[in-house]
Amino acid sequence: MKLFNTLSRQVEDFKPIAQGKASVYTCGPTVYDYPHIGNWFTFIRYDILVRVLKLNGFDVNWVLNITDVGHLISDADEGEDKLEKGARREGKSAQDIAAFYTKYFFDGLNRLNFQTPTVLPRATEHIKDQISLIETLEQKGFTYIIDDGVYYDVSKFPDYDKFAGLDMDQQLETERINPNPMKRNPQDFALWKFSPKGKQRDMEWDSPWGRGFPGWHIECSAIILALLGETIDIHSGGIDHIPVHHTNEIAQSQAATGKPLANYWMHTNHILIDDQKIAKSTGNGLTLEDVEKAGISLEAFRLLVLQSHYRTQSRFSWDELEAAQNRLRSLRAMADLRWQIVDFDRQDYQAEKKSGAYQEYPLEQADFERYTNEITKELNDDLATPKALAYLSEIEEQANLRFISKDSEPAFLQFLDFIDQALGLRLGDSKDINDTKKALISSREAARDVKDWKKADKLRDKLEAEGLRVRDTAKYGSIWYRI
Repeated sequence: MKLFNTLSRQVEDFKPIAQGKASVYTCGPTVYDYPHIGNWFTFIRYDILVRVLKLNGFDVNWVLNITDVGHLISDADEGEDKLEKGARREGKSAQDIAAFYTKYFFDGLNRLNFQTPTVLPRATEHIKDQISLIETLEQKGFTYIIDDGVYYDVSKFPDYDKFAGLDMDQQLETERINPNPMKRNPQDFALWKFSPKGKQRDMEWDSPWGRGFPGWHIECSAIILALLGETIDIHSGGIDHIPVHHTNEIAQSQAATGKPLANYWMHTNHILIDDQKIAKSTGNGLTLEDVEKAGISLEAFRLLVLQSHYRTQSRFSWDELEAAQNRLRSLRAMADLRWQIVDFDRQDYQAEKKSGAYQEYPLEQADFERYTNEITKELNDDLATPKALAYLSEIEEQANLRFISKDSEPAFLQFLDFIDQALGLRLGDSKDINDTKKALISSREAARDVKDWKKADKLRDKLEAEGLRVRDTAKYGSIWYRI
């Protein structure tokens, strides 16, 4: 299995710390509002990473954190607390906001058919761990205190700029940084913020430095240390986390432990609508409910995500989502063949083939084995989901022109299970049609046998009204599929 490693800027063979095991940490949501589809693009790509690791036999310890404690909107540790902003918007407490949107996120994981993370830790469950880590950094001389909090001194960590390839002189001029004159360096970041004097926040805790709340970046470092250890295999997040959040994580963790935080860093690229990054601030923060209201299934949305590589800058459009829905419909037609297994006479087929006569023939076990291998190969090559889907479409096209025999049925069912394990498309959830619809198909076949085309056409129209179309074969009756 190969992954592009942000550390080296190269695709590398994945070599875990412990044989047969993989420790994975992925940056989760800040639960102050509904996640938009751009967030879900990123989370689905985490899910694919975990699925492919499991396909390769790894025992995956996956931690997906929940940021349920407010942190300031600005990377410069200024601005408004997101959870308090959400609380004011909805007339609730920050705790109520966090609880509501955490539950919504958990429901979303189920609706989108995610692998279950090993642990879904809430930041508020690890306040003591965060304080302990800050104390360690303080003891090692990496911190200082000013009027509004405890800060990390990046000048004490010589490799601070290495991970993101930052130009520190240029950073002085960027709009990201709004210099605080009390900070030693503009890039220094808050580890612990003091509560404003005379004001009680919804979320604040006692600490050795005074009552307040943790900075954003310390959360992930503390949770990783508490749940996964000093060095993990893979850390993942959005590409926008590279220059600030993940750079700060590395500075904190490595200063505290003297060891690498992660051996592999996987970053997903942005999603654009009309050439704009998807964000609530731009007014294009579509939700899962918006997708479903448009009559599109969440499996089709997942398929749309997989049609682009996680390292490319993807574009969302309703036309592309509709096309994904149509593509999913074809894949489901293939899955429905499990209910239409044909009693194929192989000896008769071989005899007709030898005589030069044409006869329809099924997909074979070797076909499913070949495509399983090809799809696995692409997924193992830096999670190349678009290429994997191209192979899936190839066998889907063949299946929907041919059929499945009793001999090939076990391999076909195994293939459907493989696709669901690898991509999470729920093809294995296919259900058989009811007896009434089966009787209509049988009646139409009988009408065709006696060349009663008028009756056959009427029955075809009735089947379409019931949501079915049929494909007629020369020797094996009619194959149905849903419309």
